[in-house]
Amino acid sequence: VDLVESGGGLVQPGNSLRLSCAGSGRPFRFNVMGWFRQVPGREREFVAAISRTGDSTNYADSVKGRFNISRENANVMHLQMNNLKPEDTAVYFCAARKGFSVAAVGSTYFDYWGQGIQVTVSS
Repeated sequence: VDLVESGGGLVQPGNSLRLSCAGSGRPFRFNVMGWFRQVPGREREFVAAISRTGDSTNYADSVKGRFNISRENANVMHLQMNNLKPEDTAVYFCAARKGFSVAAVGSTYFDYWGQGIQVTVSS
């Protein structure tokens, strides 16, 4: 398994949750790391991405100002999710790519994937 997510769960609207992603194996494969999410019946959608050094980030409009992506090291990434809304409910996937651009937001650009973790926002 290349990537493993942790930190999901059930949270009330307006609260926060922090997801983590840990990669294994050769770290230089994970130049860009990112998060996607998916709900049943819909395509997997881009959430956020971060460069290897952490100096470049990209966010979907729906999460700007509420989510923050960070890079701990070559293999570990976090997603701080604040002011969560019911529409944030989804399975969240960690992803990584060998390329260097955070602007590539399509899922086909990513080479490695985690198994996914459920995030449910509900009162």
